[in-house]
Amino acid sequence: MKTTKHVKVAITGAAGRISYALLFRLASGQMFGLDTTLDLHLLEVAPALPVLRSTVMELEDCAFPLLRNVIETPDPKTAFNNVNWALLIGASPRTADVERRYLLEKNGKIFAAHGQILNENAANDIRVLVVGNPCNTNCLIAMNHAPDIPNDRFYAMTRLDQNRAVYQLALKAKVETTAIKNMIIWGNHSSTQFPDFYHSVVNGKSAVHVIHEKWFIEHFIPLIQQRGSFVIRTRGASSAASAANAIIDSVWSLIHDTIDNESYSIALCSRGEYKVDEGLLFSFPCRTRNGTVDTVKGIQHNAFGKKRIRETLKELREERDSVKDLGLL
Repeated sequence: MKTTKHVKVAITGAAGRISYALLFRLASGQMFGLDTTLDLHLLEVAPALPVLRSTVMELEDCAFPLLRNVIETPDPKTAFNNVNWALLIGASPRTADVERRYLLEKNGKIFAAHGQILNENAANDIRVLVVGNPCNTNCLIAMNHAPDIPNDRFYAMTRLDQNRAVYQLALKAKVETTAIKNMIIWGNHSSTQFPDFYHSVVNGKSAVHVIHEKWFIEHFIPLIQQRGSFVIRTRGASSAASAANAIIDSVWSLIHDTIDNESYSIALCSRGEYKVDEGLLFSFPCRTRNGTVDTVKGIQHNAFGKKRIRETLKELREERDSVKDLGLL
């Protein structure tokens, strides 16, 4: 196997459930491809280092040919030193009775520190994907504490929401998931997100020409918006394997050209598109071309879609204002 590229990847919360579901797939080449060797910089709090050590032992025992070096550390400066990618997974966990807004203060301080340390220690081409919730606003905080890193290098993950929506639509339409295109999540990774069924496609046809609009409004939207809470209530813990899968999908989409006439969901720093406040981390339809990620322009929304986008935008503004009041911006 000929390798032509090398990438250093930092992962926070590396002893956690999401990271455990992610690391072996990452080391096997599923994220960056079979032509890319890897160094992994694994960050974890000191009490969890024995668990991380056991995970690294398993990585070693897999003898992955692409995995060249692994660092285990409780020190963010060591973890972020000269890395090309930072996957910020670690955060105070959400439980069934805790809304994500209550995590803002606790996690905001963590992501402020991460942003500052990335700014001082990461490689010049660093790109940052925030997974720890509330991910849009955690990403906003990290970005604002990393003034030397361009804003367009920061992303918050909404691909899990997209994948959930794709499966449910395929199930209802009785088609394979590959028949679903352009299922886009707008806004916040929260219960206000807007899974945009109006612009999604089923086997080349508009989804609302395949399935009645009423089903989307009454069943589909609430299901996708509350899916994370359903998982927590059923399992007693938040999504792990599906989140890891969405991380792989997100990074793959960010670094590979998007198929013509298709798009994917990711939250990035708004430049004022669709009347979203400049500087907010908002999930848009995006495409990658020659390494550049751009939002899809010119999508027209009906009154229902505009209302849903206003609702999720309002929540993101409120989160931004809350962390400003806490001195985190």
